[in-house]
Amino acid sequence: MSAGNLTRRKIYDKASRVVFLLATLLGVAALGILLYRILSDGLGWLDWQFITSFASRFPEKAGILSALFGSLWIIGITAPVAFILGIGTALYLEEYAKKGWLTNLIQVNINNLAGVPSIVFGILGLGLFVEGFLFGRTILSGALTMALLVLPIIVVASQEAIRSVPQHLRNASYALGASKWQTIRGVVIPAAFPSILTGFILALSRAIGETAPLIVVGAVTFIAFVPSSPLDQFTVLPIQIYSWTSKPQDEFRAIAAAGIIVLLIVLFTLNATAVYLRNKYQKRY
Repeated sequence: MSAGNLTRRKIYDKASRVVFLLATLLGVAALGILLYRILSDGLGWLDWQFITSFASRFPEKAGILSALFGSLWIIGITAPVAFILGIGTALYLEEYAKKGWLTNLIQVNINNLAGVPSIVFGILGLGLFVEGFLFGRTILSGALTMALLVLPIIVVASQEAIRSVPQHLRNASYALGASKWQTIRGVVIPAAFPSILTGFILALSRAIGETAPLIVVGAVTFIAFVPSSPLDQFTVLPIQIYSWTSKPQDEFRAIAAAGIIVLLIVLFTLNATAVYLRNKYQKRY
């Protein structure tokens, strides 16, 4: 290799580092500015009265209690449904289904569903759960719709995690006399679990911030009670925040910033729990 080519490669390498560093700093700076604006506007309104009060047309009385419990209800139902169905589908496609045109067709459709706009899932949930199964415009309909929304993401992430498990671990299990299900339960799932949780975290983060499917299914902007069952009406934090930002008073925009802080706290808490579980199981394999 000539000295000129070596010099050019070093220059390209340094230039690439600078470009990537600037891109990273730009994203971090934008995020920092956003967080600063939210915290500076919303921290003054974030108190116990705000957490324990219902929505109101008076800024000083407005709270986020019903939206907070609505979001917790939605996530509490969406998470286990999507998790179980997602892992079950991935295990069937990777461990049991015979490779052929049918499995290829299913795989293509799953990959395509991951890129479908969320409003389409809202229309599907309206026709399937609200009108088809007659669940009505309730928490259950919203949660099942959100489960359908994030299901393709969980399936794809789980498939990649299962494929990454070395074949020699399966062979060792079979050599000890374990059945296929015993191998999957005792070897494949524990080894793939950390990566599966990573995909689940991303999917759950998307579900927490979605509004379009829930609006179509029937989430409302004003509720003066705490939902007590999956068949109650509901609202969620993103819809309540959007409702406040659309009001003309400046105080409501500050209240919306306080609502965003609560939403971020819920999101970080759920993600931290999932990350803890991922790291706990990752140490074993």
